Amino acid sequence: MRIRIVDAFTDRPFAGNPAGVLILDAFPADDWMQQVAAEVNLAETAFLHRLPAGGDADWALRWFTPVAEVALCGHATLASTHVLHHAGLAEGPARFATRSGVLTATVAGDGLITLDFPAAPLSAVDPDPALAAALGAEPLTSFWTGPNTDDVLAEVADEKTVRALTPDFTALARVTGRGVIVTARAEDPAAGYDFVSRFFAPAVGVNEDPVTGSAHTALTPFWSERLGRTSLVGYQASRRGGLVRVTLRGDRVDLAGTAVTTIDGELQVALPDA
Repeated sequence: MRIRIVDAFTDRPFAGNPAGVLILDAFPADDWMQQVAAEVNLAETAFLHRLPAGGDADWALRWFTPVAEVALCGHATLASTHVLHHAGLAEGPARFATRSGVLTATVAGDGLITLDFPAAPLSAVDPDPALAAALGAEPLTSFWTGPNTDDVLAEVADEKTVRALTPDFTALARVTGRGVIVTARAEDPAAGYDFVSRFFAPAVGVNEDPVTGSAHTALTPFWSERLGRTSLVGYQASRRGGLVRVTLRGDRVDLAGTAVTTIDGELQVALPDA
């Protein structure tokens, strides 16, 4: 069974966010997909299969971290689109049926992939002292980003604070849903991005995610309101790092980036019996 590892939200290998991608004939048992995702041991592994023609979507798509299935994942959707495009399996936009509704991805001539995702509604919450202690920084403002993502978005004082964070992951897992997005305005207007972020999700087995597309469904409306523009660029300041070009369109968000296949091989494990 063919498996690819694709670096998403980057134009070069060993940067951005790697995802596993498996194209199947149908979804096998959930526990088998979970075991594969644990073996791949990346932030997410995407599993997809083609749907009958004539429906609202072309592909069924699910995402698993090493320990849990998640309802929304940007980088593994971008990686899946990259694989379909290069394998000649998607003509025109690719439409994915997911737990977060139908998501559409388009590929431009230069390889730029744009994902059409739902914008995350933001609900203000009181800053949690336990969250601040686990992060090692005091949020200026905090929002819940559910329901698809179940994250906390925490704005901190400045970009330097975001980059310097060394959270207590054990404590953080106890006080978050899926995870926490930490963000600040870019310090240098000439840096090529408008805001910076990091994403921590130890509760679902990912201490720090390198570049989180789904987090930008909350970051986009958050920073669009504050900066007065609908088109922005975010930089996720993980060790690998990556840029996400975003556009707010009402209750939808466009997330754009490129991807690179780094590994293309065979999974030497049989599918479980139906």
